[in-house]
Amino acid sequence: MSALVIPVSLLDEARVFFEDCGTTGCEGTAMIMAGPDGVAHRLVIPDQRATPLPYCSVEVTRQGKFDLLAALGPKDVYASRIHSHPGLAFHSPTDDANPAITHEGALSIVVPFFGLGLRRGLDSCAVLVRRRGEWVSVNVEGERESLIAAR
Repeated sequence: MSALVIPVSLLDEARVFFEDCGTTGCEGTAMIMAGPDGVAHRLVIPDQRATPLPYCSVEVTRQGKFDLLAALGPKDVYASRIHSHPGLAFHSPTDDANPAITHEGALSIVVPFFGLGLRRGLDSCAVLVRRRGEWVSVNVEGERESLIAAR
């Protein structure tokens, strides 16, 4: 599998969304859509309901699930979920239990500090890849470049 290429403009769009959610103490979630060429071309932000600090959770509503389905074109795939956390970037037990996408090679990007971490690019984020039904953390150095690239 070649690296998923994510345009910087798409990451900026995600950062603005997550920072906006963070102004009310809430996390946010979105999906990154890519075509068969492995280039991400759309950030899809579904309808969602967020619970602010101190509990901090986000749930995609029924309408949001329909939004995600309706957004897909015939050759598109959701290559990655991207979501924010209020603190450090890591995959929580809730993230593991609610993966959003589960195909082999799917990516999960966790953005720290309500999106502020994206100001430093993907290196400040946790990146995980789906392998044999499990989420596996990908180190910043080494394998990450073979899975994901911002351009």
